[in-house]
Amino acid sequence: MKRSIIRMINEFSGLGVHLAAMIIVFGTATLSCTEAPEKAEEPVFRHHVIFDTDADNEVDDQHALAYLLFSGDVFAVEGVTVNATSSPVDGVTFSPVSDHYDEAKRVMQLCGVWNSIPLFTGAQGSFEEIKDHIHEPEFDGHEAVNFIIEEALKERGQELILLPVGKLTNIALALLKEPAIAENVRIVWLGSNYPRPGEHNQDWCIGSMNYILDQDVPFEMVTVRYGDPSGTDAVKVTQAQILHRMPGKGPRISEPVTGRHGGEFYTWGDYSANLFEHYGMWGNPPSRPLFDQAAVAIVKNPDWAESYEHPAPIYIDRQWVERPDNPRKITIWEWFDIYGIINDFFVVMDNPVIAERP
Repeated sequence: MKRSIIRMINEFSGLGVHLAAMIIVFGTATLSCTEAPEKAEEPVFRHHVIFDTDADNEVDDQHALAYLLFSGDVFAVEGVTVNATSSPVDGVTFSPVSDHYDEAKRVMQLCGVWNSIPLFTGAQGSFEEIKDHIHEPEFDGHEAVNFIIEEALKERGQELILLPVGKLTNIALALLKEPAIAENVRIVWLGSNYPRPGEHNQDWCIGSMNYILDQDVPFEMVTVRYGDPSGTDAVKVTQAQILHRMPGKGPRISEPVTGRHGGEFYTWGDYSANLFEHYGMWGNPPSRPLFDQAAVAIVKNPDWAESYEHPAPIYIDRQWVERPDNPRKITIWEWFDIYGIINDFFVVMDNPVIAERP
């Protein structure tokens, strides 16, 4: 560079001083622009997630999964795993885990990711029923459990978020079979009415929750708290909102999907409306909480709820037992920004960014 400038001065020494200086400045700027390396684009950060669901239980699982799959600007979805809780008909008896697989598959097909993001069958039974069989080749839930372990052991430069919105059986079994994954994961669970007893996801497999509460693994409870404005029970949408806003939303697929209640669907939005037409609503106006969607939302934006650390309690005889001296801490989420979460849900439905598996 210096030799070039000296040569330019010699060549233009016969010109006026001011003209020579202008030529030198222009030439230097041109050289600088030519030789400057191109600036590489910075990679976009995305949370890496495995979504664990009892998809056929109610209507919130499906909407949480679609919200996740349409938030590809925020989430990289490694896979979806399912487990079994109650039937959507009576809410009491176990439905086959295959029903939950089929419902998750419907949503993934309608969201345009069926051929790119894997789905695995998980536990039908409870943690207590399965835990002594985890070293057998085909124990109950082995496909999902082994997938969780395999993904959690990968080097990806960030934590793998396990996002269970049903019972915790698959997650607890993975931790039991391979304790080393605790260093690489963050568990964000939609469940419990803490500090009160009860709650669907908790009660279908209390053993798995208690096991995780005693493990040294990041664990966050996104509280439900039925009838309490501080829990996800307050994150409601009305039937009228869904029927007005959702039809036609999402990509249109080429082959129709048969819905849980029959009918053929080409878009996720049409299926969303159908689910809300067939499921019970409460209140005036008729509405339904989107519990599970709130768990996805607070990972996306932690400002949409309040959280605090607490010594991990334990659940015995249908009551929470506090352990104030317990050095093991968990995170508890409460007081959700209902407007922020529901508004973002509809914004995402209007402008989906399809998630990918990295």
